[in-house]
Amino acid sequence: MITDPLFYAAAIPALLITGISKAGFGSGLGILAVPLIALTVPASQAAAIMLPILCAMDLAALRAYRGLWSRENMKIMLPGGIAGIVLGALTFRYVSESGLKLMLGAVSIGFLLQRWLAIASNAKDAKPTQGRGYFWSALSGYTSTLAHAGGPPLSIYLLPQRMDKALLVGTTVVFFTVMNYIKLFPYALLGLFDGRNLATSAALVPLGVLGIYCGVWLRKIIPEVPFYRLCYAFLFVTGVKLLYDGITKLI
Repeated sequence: MITDPLFYAAAIPALLITGISKAGFGSGLGILAVPLIALTVPASQAAAIMLPILCAMDLAALRAYRGLWSRENMKIMLPGGIAGIVLGALTFRYVSESGLKLMLGAVSIGFLLQRWLAIASNAKDAKPTQGRGYFWSALSGYTSTLAHAGGPPLSIYLLPQRMDKALLVGTTVVFFTVMNYIKLFPYALLGLFDGRNLATSAALVPLGVLGIYCGVWLRKIIPEVPFYRLCYAFLFVTGVKLLYDGITKLI
C-alpha cells in the first residue's frame, strides 16, 4: 500500500469531507476529494483508490436512509446515469483534468446564478421532468466516472424540486450507490485496480464510514432552510475552486 505521508495528509481530510457530503451535509462538497488526493498521486490513481471506499461508504449511507428515496425521480435518473457511465468509460483516457474542472466549475456557478434569478422572480418549485432528468443524470454519471464528481450536475436537477431534506439525500444516496457499483466494471477493464491501490483503499475505508455518520448527525440538527442555504454555499465554493484550478492549469 501507499506509504507516502503526504498522500495521507491529503486523503484523510478528503475522505472525511466526502463522507459528510455523501450523508447529506454540504451538497457537492465531495467533488473536492479526487482533486485533493491528486495533489500527491496521478488523478486516475486517486479515482481508482476512491471507488472501493465510496462503495463501502454507500452501504453505510443506505442503512441510514433506507426507504427514503424518490421512485419517480429514480426512474428518470438511472437510465441517464448509466448512459453517462458508458460515455465516461469510453473517453476516460482522453479527457484532461483541467478541462473537466472547468466544465464542472462552470456548470456549478451557472446553476447557482439560475437559482438566484428563479428565487428573485418567485419561481415555483420544479417538478421531475424526463428531458432535464436524463440530461443532468447523464452528465452526473459521466463526471462521476471520470472523477467521482457527479454531485453538482445531480444537484442542478434535484435541488430546485425542494424535496424534504431526508428524501433529497436518500434519493442521492441510492443513485450514487448504483452508479458506483456499476463503475467497478469499467474501472477494472481499464486496469485501474492493482494490489497497491486496493490495499490503500482497504486501509482508508473506516475514515470514509466515519464521515458518513458525522454527516447524518449534522443533517439531523440543521433545520430545513439553513440546510439548503449551506448546500448552495458549498456548491458555490466548489464551483469557484474548480474554475480557478482549471484556468490556472491551462495558462
